[in-house]
Amino acid sequence: MQTTRAFSSTARTLSQAPNRLFSSTSTNGYALPPKYGNGPLYKLAPKDAITHADAPVLRMLMFGKPGSGKGTLSTKLITKYDVSQLSAGDILRAHITEGTQIGKVAEGIMASGALVPDDIMTKVITSKLDPLRNKHWILDGFPRTIGQAKLLDAHLRKAANPITLIINLDIPDDVILSRISDRWVHLPSGRVYNSSYNRPQVAGIDDVTGEVLTRRPDDNPETFARRLRAFYDSTSPLLAYFGSPEARASTKMVTLTGASSDEIWPKLDQIIASEFRLKPRGAITKTSVQEAMFRVEGQGPLYSGVAYKL
Repeated sequence: MQTTRAFSSTARTLSQAPNRLFSSTSTNGYALPPKYGNGPLYKLAPKDAITHADAPVLRMLMFGKPGSGKGTLSTKLITKYDVSQLSAGDILRAHITEGTQIGKVAEGIMASGALVPDDIMTKVITSKLDPLRNKHWILDGFPRTIGQAKLLDAHLRKAANPITLIINLDIPDDVILSRISDRWVHLPSGRVYNSSYNRPQVAGIDDVTGEVLTRRPDDNPETFARRLRAFYDSTSPLLAYFGSPEARASTKMVTLTGASSDEIWPKLDQIIASEFRLKPRGAITKTSVQEAMFRVEGQGPLYSGVAYKL
């Protein structure tokens, strides 16, 4: 009981004096909290329990054929890590709904039946990317043309905020055709399931909302063939551009192969964890030291302070 009261008092003292969290004693660059209680109470936190300030920021584009699993992989990514997902279509609709100047211009062009020019679309997208300078993000649905790619790349480089990762999903055509035949979607959210893999917990029901899943009307061989031709026509030049020396100065480009998103996800996850050193949501980082300074070691009265790299 005395140990418990002493620990509670210590916790209150630490929360009231955040600048005194670390003692002057350190071991191999790790700062140690002061000792409380009896026994060998301290151990160093593993080096991978901290956030590396020198790690690059994840600014990611993902390319893949229709049905290659881009949506599923993006959902896994933003669920596990603190990464923002931005959709080009959502950004454009938001500008139009909010009546911004650029939104009014885009709406007028679309009302005439014309496509929004590359320079206007790039301004629409970068209006949302620029405030995320030091945040991790993945951009969906943009760029779609080589003109958009060059404008986006130039803008972000000028802002010292360049794209840092390009993922190209290389899935065999016959595998995708088989996959889309088994695909079910929750239209309001865009969540995608497959009866061969990534099954919902209850057949035909969305895991999150409990609403009924549906089939996409274009999930058929004829439509897939047309979309595949359009993909090769539009995306091949984009991959060639981002793979060129002009665009590769600060951008890592990786081609991932596999028969399913379950097979590809561990490969993508490894890149995110090793190259960008992202930590899963809820992981202890340097910024959460105050909340995680002490933790119970087993059921006994002893407590272990956790040391963090400064």
